[in-house]
Amino acid sequence: MENGGGTYRRTKIVATLGPATAAAEVMEAMLRAGLDVARLNLSHGTHDSHRAQVAVARAAAERTGRCLAIMVDLQGPKIRIERFRDGEVFLRDRQRFTLDAELAPDAGDHTRVGITYKQLPQDVRPGDCLLLADGLIRLEVESVTGAAIHTRVMVGGRLTNSKGINRLGGGLSVGALTDKDRADIRFAAEIDADYVAVSFPKSAADIHEARRLLQEAGSSAGIIAKIERREALDALEEIMEAADAVMVARGDLAVEIGDPQLAGVQKEILRRARLHDCVVITATQMMASMVHAPTPTRAEVLDVANAILDGTDAVMLSEETAAGDHPARVVATMAEICTGTEHYQHFHRSRDDGRGYSRIDEAIAKASIDTANRLQAKAIAALTESGATVMWMSRIGTRIPIFAFTRNPATQRKVNLYQGVYPIAYDPVTPEPAVVNREVVQHLRQIGAVRDGDIVIITKGDLAGVPGGTNNMKIVRVGETV
Repeated sequence: MENGGGTYRRTKIVATLGPATAAAEVMEAMLRAGLDVARLNLSHGTHDSHRAQVAVARAAAERTGRCLAIMVDLQGPKIRIERFRDGEVFLRDRQRFTLDAELAPDAGDHTRVGITYKQLPQDVRPGDCLLLADGLIRLEVESVTGAAIHTRVMVGGRLTNSKGINRLGGGLSVGALTDKDRADIRFAAEIDADYVAVSFPKSAADIHEARRLLQEAGSSAGIIAKIERREALDALEEIMEAADAVMVARGDLAVEIGDPQLAGVQKEILRRARLHDCVVITATQMMASMVHAPTPTRAEVLDVANAILDGTDAVMLSEETAAGDHPARVVATMAEICTGTEHYQHFHRSRDDGRGYSRIDEAIAKASIDTANRLQAKAIAALTESGATVMWMSRIGTRIPIFAFTRNPATQRKVNLYQGVYPIAYDPVTPEPAVVNREVVQHLRQIGAVRDGDIVIITKGDLAGVPGGTNNMKIVRVGETV
């Protein structure tokens, strides 16, 4: 949250932790630069290394006075080749090359290599296109005999150990959660993660399974569905209903659907997320040149900006912070792009299809935003237990900052992902409405969000501490009796 001259950055920043962020001073610099959510990529590292990173990150957040959410990103069923005897091979165009599910893991050579997913020969047919190393290598399946997939190299090049395999168009039968993921879900509960990102889900059933496992482990973390399979696009609405957020995971998604389709699909996911009141993160290579370069390319600036203009809640950094030369500078640069772009943002309203509201807190939330916009209020203060009220508010879109006043630390961290929402720790000493209103307005004055004469919209429930109990909206003018 920045408040230079009354400006609050609405778009949230997710950044991946890694070797480059291990030092406490680096984490502090990233937080001061604008970091909102720290991502742990469980495709790399160990539970011990991630646990240490979380400790450093949380201590830095405490010292800087910043709210920081923790996201655990599951590896998922990444289908990979095994290893080569010499560590790499060079594949020539038009040569034949075999993917062999029965080959020893370290026995690969320029003619064949093993694969981690032993059922792959049952999932492919002659004519299929297999993409290796994020699509840099293209193989056309010519035949399948037993455990061996015989291919011809259509686009060759250097191929190294353990590179990923995708089938153009999707259709692989592997499930979303592996045994490793199940252990990692228990780890996420152990470290009190705020979000768990599920990799390669195909349907809402994958999200429901992850939530069940989390709850059995004692966690109430939110679930983020990473949209990176072709099948997920066909089940997008049911996935959005099941998850707490979705991520446009553009790496594997682009490999499955093809690069020419990616821009249109990203825009469609963002559009449908707004219609279905779903939080959305845009990710992958957003500022990849800044792994080493001190400034982004113009194309990267426009990539980040266009996602914001299309309504993303958050933008994500991966290698740029995990292994980059200057993680804090990347976060600061992304924050500047967000703030600059938001000046030109036209807000994307959530669905307005004439349906009735099933929840009172949703009705109050959306009425409050409409009232605040029409009255040109300076702030919206929502007293919330679960964060549901401010989630609904953030779906509509407004330049007016939404302050989530809550006594629940987990809720403070969870809402830190929501566009335009800023958590404030608050535990009222009395439920007396007039006292609560005065305390809320006084707090907003102290942080410089409002001054005398400004209008503030306050929402709360009759019964404090009841999740989903918001049923009141009050309009107050700062400096007058409330």
